Amino acid sequence: MFAAYAARIDRDQPLNGLELGERPAPEARPGWTTVNVKAASLNHHDLWSLRGVGLGEEALPMILGCDAAGTDADGNDVVLHSVIGQTGHGVGPGEPRSILTERYQGTFAERVAVPSWNVLPKPPELTFEEAACLPTAWLTAYRMLFTNAGVRPGDSVLVQGAGGGVATAAIVLGAAAGLRVFATSRDESKRKRAEQLGAEAAFGSGERLPQKMDAVIETVGAATWSHSIRSLRPGGTLVISGATSGFHPERTELNRIFFLELKIVGSTMGSKEELASLLGFCAAKGVRPVIDSTLPLDRAREGFAKMAEGELFGKVVLTV
Repeated sequence: MFAAYAARIDRDQPLNGLELGERPAPEARPGWTTVNVKAASLNHHDLWSLRGVGLGEEALPMILGCDAAGTDADGNDVVLHSVIGQTGHGVGPGEPRSILTERYQGTFAERVAVPSWNVLPKPPELTFEEAACLPTAWLTAYRMLFTNAGVRPGDSVLVQGAGGGVATAAIVLGAAAGLRVFATSRDESKRKRAEQLGAEAAFGSGERLPQKMDAVIETVGAATWSHSIRSLRPGGTLVISGATSGFHPERTELNRIFFLELKIVGSTMGSKEELASLLGFCAAKGVRPVIDSTLPLDRAREGFAKMAEGELFGKVVLTV
């Protein structure tokens, strides 16, 4: 079957390790099912994998891709939850949690195998392309906002780095849930897009805000860390799920954290139950993922390059 896969690890030039070509079809195993992929979406995790983060040389070649929507063996339209081993379903009880492409082949292929427990019905209101955007970036944003940030309608939330998959999801979901959403970006066009998606206002990176925030959604990391801390009201919450600009900020802002009694909460992906709630929320409220571009699988390299350069707003979707 045709697939996009990591053939080599290159920490400096990750796209050098990306190959497109034939790979073996998934083999049947007890408790697992094979899904015919209709659409899959890119995440920064795929670039990190090509750099060797979470993916070792011994696991190569590895088909990339965490997210997918498609059809199961009975012809049902489905969405995949990409966290494997969260409950022991389909794997040994002692196996630690992982996501597709870390231990098991991913979704950038004609077919993918996952534990049967990891398959959810696709709402008919969502296209395959829209549904394929939800299981990683949108689920991450959903958990950050509604499980870990502790916000409620009317509260103010700052979303750093408008344009990325998680950031755009947080803006759309937050606005749909009645939050006062603010956003930042270095790019003026992305700031305008953020406001069109529902942000009350968008500002340049590091710019002083008109008020202190109840919560901050942080995925940029080192470049925005200090601004995030300084933007919170006393007792506010910073939720972090990524660090695309690096893991070591210039200033830790420890004095502000303890003096203002700020909460720092780490957040990773989300549960199957949260994904089911997210799918239902999008279907019922007319919320749709922001798609930057849709490409056939054999043009996956273009999508990877776009993501690596940061020249996107929303998700890149690959169709099979």
